[in-house]
Amino acid sequence: MKHQFLISIGILSCSLFTYGQDTIAVSKKDILEKVSDKNLQIQLAQKNYQSAKADYQQSNALFLPNITANHTAISTTNPLMAFGSKLNQEILTASDFNPALLNDPAKTKNFATVISVQQPLLNADGLYERKAAYAKMQAYQLQTERTKEYMQLEVSKAYMQLQLAYKAVTVLTKAESTAKANLILINNYFKQGLVQKTDVLNVQIRVSDVSNQLQYAKSNIQNASDYLGFLLNEDYKNKIYKPSEELENTISVTQVTTEVSENRKDIQAMTLSTSAYQKMYLSSKMNFLPRLNAFGSYELYDQTLFGTRAKGYTVGAQLSWSVFDVYKSIGKMAKAKADFQKATIETEEYKKQSQLEVNKTNRQLLDSENKVKLSQLAFEQSQEAYRIRQNRFAQGLEKTTDLLQSETQMIQKELEHLQAVFEYNFTKQYLQFLTN
Repeated sequence: MKHQFLISIGILSCSLFTYGQDTIAVSKKDILEKVSDKNLQIQLAQKNYQSAKADYQQSNALFLPNITANHTAISTTNPLMAFGSKLNQEILTASDFNPALLNDPAKTKNFATVISVQQPLLNADGLYERKAAYAKMQAYQLQTERTKEYMQLEVSKAYMQLQLAYKAVTVLTKAESTAKANLILINNYFKQGLVQKTDVLNVQIRVSDVSNQLQYAKSNIQNASDYLGFLLNEDYKNKIYKPSEELENTISVTQVTTEVSENRKDIQAMTLSTSAYQKMYLSSKMNFLPRLNAFGSYELYDQTLFGTRAKGYTVGAQLSWSVFDVYKSIGKMAKAKADFQKATIETEEYKKQSQLEVNKTNRQLLDSENKVKLSQLAFEQSQEAYRIRQNRFAQGLEKTTDLLQSETQMIQKELEHLQAVFEYNFTKQYLQFLTN
């Protein structure tokens, strides 16, 4: 009676745990589509790309003119400013050349509107900076695409973990039913005097152990569901996801590539990043060359606000050359060269690490394949062993402890087989991700 009461309490606790939670069926295809649009890491990668794109757009200033307009109002008694203001306003008269007026002029007002244009003509270092910004933008674009591929792999793994958790609950639920049936059988045998009290206690302990494992398996469903909701950037509170496809208990062996492709998006991004550092190094070299810019201005002067009485313009070109800037350009070039060499080494190291990971994953895939085969054989053997012991136990030829041990081994081998299938399928997907 006490045991039945504890079982009722356990069932009630599970019911309270799941009360108020919505179970949502999801397919692998649906979550793969959602993760590309809603995942936070992908959104961050997209923002990095947009930032790099904005940097590249700023480099358009290398070709486009810089146009400014300003309006200045002054009131002055400065001799030079007063004479110049009248000259700009085109109101000078012969009397203004009187030395007394030149040396001590009256208060003069001047309103000037100036529209200035600056047009770069030759800027070699700027051209390479623009190329570096473009390479950086492309690198971030490829990195964003690689992030999408990684998150699709991660959400696929989370989906399979959810499948595995549900499958474990199914297996342990069946094991719990079997254990309870054995408990009923043992109780009947005990009443008939065919077994001892210790046999009943052992079976009761077995029922408690399976129930405890089942509760942990249900918690794993919630954990896997929460993680899937996190990857999809959805409100996963009071929600439980349920896969619409069950976890397969078999594997399909396929031939996979063992070499890292140079076309892999993250490797392409690393190569473009190195190219960007190279362009910055070349830009620092070109900083020693002169710059040629054209300029022009259109000016309006008057004694009244926004007046346009007098007009004039100025056009010209400027060739500038920084002859000596206290080793600033030399230091900048040395730093850019070191950054380029560092990026080259990092790219080479990344490629070798990627190939190392591919080799390791290939071995893991072979090990997983072998583990699936062995675990399947062990599960089938444990099933047959349990069936034989169960029949012999019914005939009074086996001990209760041997039956319980055989049942425990069968459940353990089934769960191990499911875990092995999960590991193989994920390892195969990961290897495809590495060699894609």
